[in-house]
Amino acid sequence: MSDPIKIGMVNFINTAPLYEIWQERRAISPKPLWQVVEGPPSELNRRLGAAELDMGFISSHEYAQHPGDYRILSDLSISADGRVGSVFLFSEVPVAELDGERIDLSPFSQTSNSLIKIILEDFYHIRPVYQSKPLANEPGRAVLAIGDLALRLRQEGRYREIIDLSMVWRQHTGQPFVFAVWVVREDSLRRFPAEVRAIHRELRQCVLEGRRRLSEISAMVAPRIPMLTADCYAYLQKIEYDLGPAKIFALETYYQYLLRRGEADSGALPLKIL
Repeated sequence: MSDPIKIGMVNFINTAPLYEIWQERRAISPKPLWQVVEGPPSELNRRLGAAELDMGFISSHEYAQHPGDYRILSDLSISADGRVGSVFLFSEVPVAELDGERIDLSPFSQTSNSLIKIILEDFYHIRPVYQSKPLANEPGRAVLAIGDLALRLRQEGRYREIIDLSMVWRQHTGQPFVFAVWVVREDSLRRFPAEVRAIHRELRQCVLEGRRRLSEISAMVAPRIPMLTADCYAYLQKIEYDLGPAKIFALETYYQYLLRRGEADSGALPLKIL
């Protein structure tokens, strides 16, 4: 039997239109050699970087740091053109008052952690103190949260200021923001060229079907937060999964910021897309 191809999947609400359909289709048509490994973005970044996975969603920041290891799959991303609704800076004070103050970063997202630094330092011209803090600890006066945790904190209504990072990026650059991309390791692409292309086609089909069934999927996953189905539907409508020319240009703009900050490999541009 051939070796399995290991696929990293994020099982947050924001991936539900893709992943719920993927699971449904696999139940009908199993693919024993397509082995899915679930994890938060930071864990998938680590495992892909260590060659423990062959392909999957990774943060846009991870690709920028190790572009020689990966090929980006076309037409797939987690992105937003304006408000994303699940990547927030929560603060008890106005943003201008965070200069020199501590901000707890997310343990789950390199991209969002770098984006908040760009926003605060380059757009708002302040310099907080950043701290990586385990999720189990009590959130501080200002905290960056993503995914399901961000949705829960917003539902709780504890924080006075809620800053949607993707919206601020849009206001200052005029561009969408790409939080994550689908990649395949270059060595895995050489080993499994036909399977990679088959999985790529399947992922695109899942996205198309998931968008068509968004109302149904919202009703399925809203109780996880918990949130109203209508609120979940409104949120998922904001999440985009394409990687067309405008998104590619926006990703390149983000990488230019990272290069100036010394957070990206010089090989990150131009993008390598399959």
